[in-house]
Amino acid sequence: MAANDLEVQLEKIMPEDLVRTFESAYKVFQGETEHMDDLLKNGGVLLRKAAQKLTTAQLVLSIAAIAAVAVVLIKRSED
Repeated sequence: MAANDLEVQLEKIMPEDLVRTFESAYKVFQGETEHMDDLLKNGGVLLRKAAQKLTTAQLVLSIAAIAAVAVVLIKRSED
C-alpha cells in the first residue's frame, strides 16, 4: 500500500503542461521575448513534475539542457 500512496502523491505530467511549455518556447523562438517568463515558469513546472521520476544524473542533464536552450534563445533574441 505504501507504493500506491507514493504514486498518488506524485504529480502527473499532463498534456496541458507539455502544450504550455512548447507554446511558450515557440513564441520565444519566434522573437516574442515577453514570453520568456512563461517559458521558464512552464518549463520549471514540467521539470519539477518530471524530476520526481528521474535519477539524479537524468535530472542534472535535464537542467543543463534547459539552461543551454535558454542561453541560445536569449542570444537569438538579442540579435
